[in-house]
Amino acid sequence: MNISLRQLRVFAAVVRHMSYTRAAEELHLTQPAVSMQVRQLEEELGLPLFEKLGRGIALTEAGRELYPYSQGIDRSLRELQDVMESLKGVSRGRLSVAVASTVNYFAPKLLAAFHHRYPGIALALDVTNREQLVRLLEANAVDLVLMGQPPAGVEVEAEAFMDNPLVVVAPPDHPLAGASDIPLERLADEVFVMREPGSGTRQAMERFLTDRGINFRTGMQMTRNEAIKQSVRAGLGLSVVSLHTIELELITRKLMVLDVTGFPIQRQWYLVYRQGKRLSPSARAFRQFVLSEARQLAAETPGWMPAATPPAAL
Repeated sequence: MNISLRQLRVFAAVVRHMSYTRAAEELHLTQPAVSMQVRQLEEELGLPLFEKLGRGIALTEAGRELYPYSQGIDRSLRELQDVMESLKGVSRGRLSVAVASTVNYFAPKLLAAFHHRYPGIALALDVTNREQLVRLLEANAVDLVLMGQPPAGVEVEAEAFMDNPLVVVAPPDHPLAGASDIPLERLADEVFVMREPGSGTRQAMERFLTDRGINFRTGMQMTRNEAIKQSVRAGLGLSVVSLHTIELELITRKLMVLDVTGFPIQRQWYLVYRQGKRLSPSARAFRQFVLSEARQLAAETPGWMPAATPPAAL
């Protein structure tokens, strides 16, 4: 049997996404290249690994049998790489980090500072939504993840490294802009532009308002923070966003933070990795750097405002 590691990694990516297109995006390949790798693997095995199911795909019995083997081989290779890197020390190595789209407003500065300190470590950054971050953690496909609330259904190590206050934002000409001590009940009269279901920000907002008996109206639904901000600026509704994502808008007065009772919702960002994972020297160095330096780096960013009170668990 002449199976390549590349074929197994492509196969595993297709299984994670159940999509040739999304697997190609993750691997930075074309969709035909992904299809070719899977087809060559099927020819070598003499069995189909996927079957069409409507517009999607599903694993065949052979595919279901192969997947855990592909994961085991990949884990063994990663462990081998970690051992080899440990012999080199932290002057060299590779590091793959995945971050939530909200964290990405701060992540480039964090990674740039880390790269300046450890120029020999090659960095790979994946910016995605919460759903995909959970998949990456389940598959142990990245070294470290920076995200909001850690997933409950995956065995992970999670360490809080920075406050992440959520605030209510509005355009400057909104009737509530500039008002003080806005009652929480007043939000029931407003339409909210929302992130997609499963978003950590959306989950925190819904839980906060529902627990206080506040019914709110949802308007447009967006998958990206930039689209959320543009929609609020256009007058399509209010929104609840991370304070870290609106630095420029606050400085240029394109958006306003409303003084609503109970806000900001105090959350935190976490550094997360699979429980029991052996961190490479590069990953250990980055973990220590994030835990010791991230808060100070954020405080040096123009427009950044620290939370006024200690973060409360949500």
